[in-house]
Amino acid sequence: QVQLVESGGGLVQPGGSLRLSCATSGSIGRLNNMGWYRQAPGKQRELVASITLAGTINYADSAKGRFTISRDNAKNTVYLQMNSLKPEDTAVYYCNADGWGIPRPTYWGQGTQVTVSS
Repeated sequence: QVQLVESGGGLVQPGGSLRLSCATSGSIGRLNNMGWYRQAPGKQRELVASITLAGTINYADSAKGRFTISRDNAKNTVYLQMNSLKPEDTAVYYCNADGWGIPRPTYWGQGTQVTVSS
C-alpha cells in the first residue's frame, strides 16, 4: 500500500516562507511524476507545481518566481519551497505522485493546511 504523507504546513504572515515535504512509503520503486496541488475553500483543486523523474519542472503561473519544487529520487520524496507567500496562497496543499503501468496509478496525500494571514 502506497502512502504519501505531507508535512510543513502552518500559519505564516504575508511575505513569509514555508517548506512542504511529502514522504512516501510502500514498496513501489521510483515514482514517475510528483507534484503539489492545492484547494482553497469553494474552489477546485489546482496544480501548483510538478516534477518528472528526469527533473522536468512545471509551475502554475501563480507559483512562478516564488515557489520551488524539488525531489529526492532515492527517497521518493518531493518538496515545495514557498517564498513571498500571499493570502491567496491559503489552501490545503496535497502531494501527488504517479506510479508506472497501464493504467498509470496515482496517489494522493491527505493534505496539509497552509494559511497566510497577518
